Amino acid sequence: MKLLGKNNKPYLAVVVVEAIYAGMFLLSKAAFDLGMNNFIFIFYRQTAATIFLLPFVFFFEWKTAPPLPLSTFCKIFFLSFCGITLSLDIYGIALTYTSATLAASTTNCLPVITFLLALLFRVEVLKVKSIPGIAKLFGIVACLAGAATLAFYKGPHFELLSHHHLLGNHSSHQQESYTLPSHTWIKGCFLMLLSNTFWGLWLVLQGFIIREYPSKLLLTTLQCFLSSIQSFVIAVAIERDIEEWKLGWNVRLLAVAYCGIMVTGVAFYLQAWIIEKKGPVFLAMSTPLALIITMCSSAILLGETINLGSLIGSLILVVALYGVLWAKSREKMPQQSLDLEQAASS
Repeated sequence: MKLLGKNNKPYLAVVVVEAIYAGMFLLSKAAFDLGMNNFIFIFYRQTAATIFLLPFVFFFEWKTAPPLPLSTFCKIFFLSFCGITLSLDIYGIALTYTSATLAASTTNCLPVITFLLALLFRVEVLKVKSIPGIAKLFGIVACLAGAATLAFYKGPHFELLSHHHLLGNHSSHQQESYTLPSHTWIKGCFLMLLSNTFWGLWLVLQGFIIREYPSKLLLTTLQCFLSSIQSFVIAVAIERDIEEWKLGWNVRLLAVAYCGIMVTGVAFYLQAWIIEKKGPVFLAMSTPLALIITMCSSAILLGETINLGSLIGSLILVVALYGVLWAKSREKMPQQSLDLEQAASS
């Protein structure tokens, strides 16, 4: 019961969020490998999320939600376009230019990007002369080192399970990704970094929007709805072949339903709640968990091999994660002690 205490709920929530993202990575990659257009995929998942969330909005927050000023609506529209629509579309393009390993690894640079953006917007502070400040710097450097290890060092392979691929075609596409030309690889890395920058900006700016409009469920639904409209315009402009828009009873439909309901619906709401409770950098620093869960799930579900570089990189990322979380908890200790002293004196 102690693990489910009030103070530990954000930690449990980030584990759930990253597990959901791990499932998204596996299913969306399988859908892209089977030829699904990325822009159409983003439109479908955002639409599915909007349809899924609407009944909950009407039931829980429609009557209690505060009025939405035009200025706040414009901010939410911009936030949806940059943080969701552009970030997801660019990430999908980058994934076709690079390997799945590099895509998962560069995502772990998100904490660094988010922390720098949070410093720029004065959401976070960095006291380099304090122990928590040094721990934060150590965590950020370790995060980069772990991501670099995963991306560039493979080492010997450990074949844990037999090679049966439940989602199909995964192994061949992954093998082809390592033979891409260098200029294509560099382009994919740049786009991946750009996507993570938009995502980090979304995490930071959402904290300001939540203070203006605290109805998190309605805010999440509105962002999904606006993103679905934006994604539709982009998808129609790029792909007009009606055959590409059709969904069958296959991995494409499963990926759309999962990403729409679990990722854009459930995970986005949980992220808004975590940002309100712990801040954007706390959420961003949990992203290494998604890579670790994805790695284990790939070995179990897809029969993939795990190499030494993946194990070492994952271990470094775990150390980085808990280093920064420890630093943030230490920063709050003086304030908590002061509150206890004031409560005792009163």
